Amino acid sequence: MESFKFLGSMLTNDGRCTCEIKSIIAVAKAAFNKKRALFTNTLDLKSRKKLVKCYIWSIALYGAESWTLRTVDQEHPESFETWCWRRMEKISWSDHVRNEEVLLRIKEQSNILHEITKRKANWIGHILRRNSLLQQVIEGKIEGGKEVTGRRGRRLICYWMTLRKGEDTPI
Repeated sequence: MESFKFLGSMLTNDGRCTCEIKSIIAVAKAAFNKKRALFTNTLDLKSRKKLVKCYIWSIALYGAESWTLRTVDQEHPESFETWCWRRMEKISWSDHVRNEEVLLRIKEQSNILHEITKRKANWIGHILRRNSLLQQVIEGKIEGGKEVTGRRGRRLICYWMTLRKGEDTPI
């Protein structure tokens, strides 16, 4: 079996989260389009930004604590964030407006990846305070190797590595 959905998360045999990230972002885009009039109408910019972060980002970042983000996977949340700001400001792709210009217009920085890192740090702190099997798995204390994974070559990136890689990012 290649993948299956369990408790709302897409689990794959290779441990990657690309399918889950894409499906959750698709759900968040559908939610944005349902309430498009609310986000693009007469409210001031500050209120619209708060509404997007409250209602749409909560959908898009559901379960983000457990994602193992590779460099390729980081593009999806970033492009979703830009997509939201462009739709909110009614900026078409044919207007040839750069992403940096969009962020300047709404007086915002690209911070969805920072939010994911914050959520991961909070979740890992919660897990590591308990003595459980999940703690041992995250710390890498479970024995394994080539005979367990059946793979050769470089080790797969794990959750702990992604959290450590983002240590230089202030939370």
